Amino acid sequence: MSEIKGIEGLTYEQMYWEVQQGARFVYFQYCFSILIMSFKRSSDIYFIRPGESAIGKGAGYTILSALVGWWGFPWGLIFTVQVLATNLGGGTDVTQDVMHSLYRQISR
Repeated sequence: MSEIKGIEGLTYEQMYWEVQQGARFVYFQYCFSILIMSFKRSSDIYFIRPGESAIGKGAGYTILSALVGWWGFPWGLIFTVQVLATNLGGGTDVTQDVMHSLYRQISR
């Protein structure tokens, strides 16, 4: 599993409580292009607490993609539009998967 940013020092029980209050685990996407080659990648997973802006956490990935994602043909344009839509929508929510994985790790 990717590194999870924002959970340093939290127990599973604390994360579970925060998730019940509206926290989410999300990842962002980014793309970059070099002439005819385009690449689409995912960030580490971020823990977004209630009231925090997921769009703000993913801003760097969004800006990177907006600046250097377009330049590959044809996938650069396609990837960039997908990435911008995902990131501006708050990222990809993987809360349930992460919570299940963390629970399995502590249940061993």
